Amino acid sequence: MNGYAEFPPSPSNPTKEPVEPQPSQVPLQEDVDMSSGSSGHETNENCSTGRDSQGSDCDDSGKELGMLVEPPDARQSPDTFSLMMAKSEHNPSTSGCSSDQSSKVDTHKELIKTLKELKVHLPADKKAKGKASTLATLKYALRSVKQVKANEEYYQLLMSSEGHPCGADLPSYTVEEMESVTSEHIVKNADMFAVAVSLVSGKILYISDQVASIFHCKRDAFSDAKFVEFLAPHDVGVFHSFTSPYKLPLWSMCSGADSFTQECMEEKSFFCRVSVRKSHENEIRYHPFRMTPYLVKVRDQQGAESQLCCLLLAERVHSGYEAPRIPPEKRIFTTTHTPNCLFQDVDERAVPLLGYLPQDLIETPVLVQLHPSDRPLMLAIHKKILQSGGQPFDYSPIRFRARNGEYITMDTSWSSFINPWSRKISFIIGRHKVRVGPLNEDVFAAHPCTEEKALHPSIQELTEQIHRLLLQVGVVPACPPPR
Repeated sequence: MNGYAEFPPSPSNPTKEPVEPQPSQVPLQEDVDMSSGSSGHETNENCSTGRDSQGSDCDDSGKELGMLVEPPDARQSPDTFSLMMAKSEHNPSTSGCSSDQSSKVDTHKELIKTLKELKVHLPADKKAKGKASTLATLKYALRSVKQVKANEEYYQLLMSSEGHPCGADLPSYTVEEMESVTSEHIVKNADMFAVAVSLVSGKILYISDQVASIFHCKRDAFSDAKFVEFLAPHDVGVFHSFTSPYKLPLWSMCSGADSFTQECMEEKSFFCRVSVRKSHENEIRYHPFRMTPYLVKVRDQQGAESQLCCLLLAERVHSGYEAPRIPPEKRIFTTTHTPNCLFQDVDERAVPLLGYLPQDLIETPVLVQLHPSDRPLMLAIHKKILQSGGQPFDYSPIRFRARNGEYITMDTSWSSFINPWSRKISFIIGRHKVRVGPLNEDVFAAHPCTEEKALHPSIQELTEQIHRLLLQVGVVPACPPPR
């Protein structure tokens, strides 16, 4: 017999089991109600404030989380629900429903708590009106998890391949020896620390004492942790791409003469944002670091087998407009962009002047970063680029948006590289000198909603005009084609 046999059939439907009612018959809140127990009241109270024209954040989380924690049976018809409740009263075996209900409430509370924690990690520039939306938070978390998982799988495949790069030539150090060999490079710089990260597990095997003063935390905060856990999620891929063992210089090669070491640092360094703990506003603020990687072997315990590691010398990058300031005559950087106005490369000297890391700008539209009133100038600039045949020329100042949302004024000089075979422009080179800095000297401060979801029609139209212009054959080739 089925579970409904002991109840008389409904007069309106004498022969059929209860069916799910049509949407018009069921109140709307039945699909999204999360008011089971005390947790529902918490949600309602939280959602009563902070509503704006874009909709309530709590509203989104309530609906989405409601569907997660609510079992399918809870969305059946009222008749079905009343039958089930009646049965549970007559049948002691179903008394476990109360514990299920309590479990549902606990699950709901845990989900709300986890969501709040995730919102803390959402970068400020991805928040709408300074507020983290539920959907944006979950998408960002999912993207970060996929990225980290993919990179870990990459490392496992890489390290399981036959042999290790230059394994026989690598020096092997204990943790104590590691401290000794790196101290001479970081002892004179209060903004610099050294860290050895296992290329097998990703864990930190050694980190220097300087991290305590740089991050205002205890050194133990890094013990038995993976280094990527402290990186901004969108910088994790950059970290892995620059720390592939086959790309790293050996520490023994770059630890000799100072001039050679400096040469290695300039060629191999990259930028990532690092953070250890939350700020007073309960938000995580990441600080930019220039990292120079090397390949070493480290033994974390006496008698343990040496692990292939990436040794990083990390130096914090400060705004070029704050003390110690970059002198005005040295506030220079270069960029290259494609004929369709996408950044192709950004000089690392731009980091303290603009607040952006290279990976923030590469493959993004140039025109988006310019002041709206200065964007039409780019069409005139590219016309002159086409006429100049690759030769450099100076042009009027242009206002460029820094990461904190303010504009800096730059003197610009432009040239191009012309493909000798097609005689068309392959890329454009810009040399920029900052004339007027921003009012807010902290260019690394995140500006909410700096990311534009879609190009403004005027930007798109101007970009297409420039692209069509540069598809023309140049007047003078940069060099004669080889024979």
